[in-house]
Amino acid sequence: MTHAKLHQDVISCQLCPRLVTHRKMVSQVKVKRFRDQLYWGKPVPGFGDPRAKVLIIGLAPGAQGSNRTGRAFTGDRSGELLYQVLYDTGLCNQPTSVSCNDGLELTRCYITAVVRCAPPANKPLPEEFDACRPYLVREIQLLKNVCVVVALGKLAFDQYLKTCRVMGHEIPSPKPQFSHGAVVPLSWGITLLASYHPSQQNTQTGKLTYTMFAQVFLKAQALLNAT
Repeated sequence: MTHAKLHQDVISCQLCPRLVTHRKMVSQVKVKRFRDQLYWGKPVPGFGDPRAKVLIIGLAPGAQGSNRTGRAFTGDRSGELLYQVLYDTGLCNQPTSVSCNDGLELTRCYITAVVRCAPPANKPLPEEFDACRPYLVREIQLLKNVCVVVALGKLAFDQYLKTCRVMGHEIPSPKPQFSHGAVVPLSWGITLLASYHPSQQNTQTGKLTYTMFAQVFLKAQALLNAT
């Protein structure tokens, strides 16, 4: 099993009729500001350093962002804070991400999502989480050097733990609860960090600030340095 094979399997996935219909519709009925652009309109694979030590997990592609550009957190407001912080903490080579050919490279980190297609209203259904889970399992198996996982938002946090349970890991009891800045050591050698999602709603309302977000990734770097 290789990253290339996994990426091809993700891109060609047709498992969820509701998501297939929605991502295709969004790519054809374009918003005015992107009307002259060719949309990706397919499932979005993870990307980054295959030797990554930090795995960043989001929820799902944005309709006008990743679903348009084909790369996670690229082309919409959700990526603005993420890539600025990754750049400032030494995890990527530039502070912006606008397209797949903009020269962005990740260092020691890898970005993925628990659902690979843009969902209506940004709300995947339970069966869609389940259908997509094998792709995350395969990614985790391929990324053998990961020791820190950063979950962006409660759904990503909960779905990562559920995926670990499916993979046979024993989840702490009581089950860890999501809160921004939470640090959860897991018995199989992973430290799970929790952050609010860098969505436009969270950043514009001040629920998530640059300092709050940067502290999560500074903690990730400190954990890497300690190991």
